[in-house]
Amino acid sequence: MAISSPEIRVLVVDDSAFMRKAITIMLESDPQIKVIGTARNGLEGVEKAAELKPDLVTMDIEMPQMDGLTALRKIMNTNPVPVMMVSSLTSSGAKATLDALDLGAVDFIPKQLSYVSLDIVKIQDTLIKKIKEIHSRRRTLMASHALGARKKKQNLPAAPEMAKKIQSLKRKNMNVVAIGVSTGGPPALQKVIPQLPQSFPVGILIVQHMPPSFTKSLADRLNGLSQLHVKEAEQGETVVAGAVYISPGDKHMTVRKWGRSSEIQLSDKPYDTLHKPSVDVMLDSVAEVYRSGSLGVIMTGMGCDGVNGLRKIKSYGGQVIAQNENSCIVYGMPRAAIEEGLSDKIVALENISSAIVSYF
Repeated sequence: MAISSPEIRVLVVDDSAFMRKAITIMLESDPQIKVIGTARNGLEGVEKAAELKPDLVTMDIEMPQMDGLTALRKIMNTNPVPVMMVSSLTSSGAKATLDALDLGAVDFIPKQLSYVSLDIVKIQDTLIKKIKEIHSRRRTLMASHALGARKKKQNLPAAPEMAKKIQSLKRKNMNVVAIGVSTGGPPALQKVIPQLPQSFPVGILIVQHMPPSFTKSLADRLNGLSQLHVKEAEQGETVVAGAVYISPGDKHMTVRKWGRSSEIQLSDKPYDTLHKPSVDVMLDSVAEVYRSGSLGVIMTGMGCDGVNGLRKIKSYGGQVIAQNENSCIVYGMPRAAIEEGLSDKIVALENISSAIVSYF
């Protein structure tokens, strides 16, 4: 449920005076957003989060005295509030960002894109939209965080162990699973892919909106948690059963028929999409190749990327699973599909893996 508020109160935590100023200027370009304080390191950030009680925090990762991950952990343990990390576009920055998302951060801002870009207006607009979406759902998000923290204390079986309990699957009418996801995607995928059994009978294609340096780290992390083989997709490789292919962050991923199999194609085209990779571009090609054997899954994310591709899947007789509102970080992409009447099943995040398995 949206929360009415005259303004969104933000705390900016960054050791760079330039970054603190740049983020403040971008955020306060919108009259609904007010930066109520800044902090130069994680220690100050924890103190000011407790003192000022902001609606949202932007948090740098690499800082003196106390780094962003330590500060995030302390904030989420004592004064939970939605936190967006400010991340460098490096492999180490990608790993730290994924760690932060595991700890409860809701999203991240690519650091070099936040202030050095010819496309700054577009970046600023996206950041403001994300903050407004997250703010409108902050009570739901914090309730979900609290529930997750309680579950961690209960020693529940690890996801791969739970997946082993699923009996061997046989391919029925579905020949591929295609997943589209954006904001909130990495932790969401960690609750879906590791739950699927080693015997999964078809290939899985994923488009996650992330910078190019992040998708390899995400694939490696999921691979370490899963019984399936998870990798960043490569040009020309054959889609095989029991493998998961994540589109590189700077390429569109499509499939084409190759004999009795299909192979992955990576391309910069089309150039005019809002996102690269695009969920719509991937799903459209999946529909053309796999027709009624396509199972589309649309998960948490801002905007409506994927709705056109899901419409194509439905036109060929394929099936669609959509994540429900309460379990989304941002209820945009699934909402667009549901409102268009494209979803065959609407399920909570924790039930998406079993919903997928039900088709096999």
